[in-house]
Amino acid sequence: MKFDKKIILLFILIFMTIRSYSQCAMCKAVVESNLKEGGSAGAGLNSGILYLMAMPYVGMFLFALFYYLQRGKKATS
Repeated sequence: MKFDKKIILLFILIFMTIRSYSQCAMCKAVVESNLKEGGSAGAGLNSGILYLMAMPYVGMFLFALFYYLQRGKKATS
């Protein structure tokens, strides 16, 4: 029974990976056609990618900061 679940999970993960590659090609094609027409969608796309990339680091920093501050309050109490 557990073997069947692992096989199904493997197929789902492979399918999701294939779909994610297709989305990257579609975004690239849209941005390239927009840039050829004189648009500026590429700059907005790059800003969005940087925003999404930065959010996990900001979250980890805030978690560490709050943890440090809470730990400092317990030490002084």
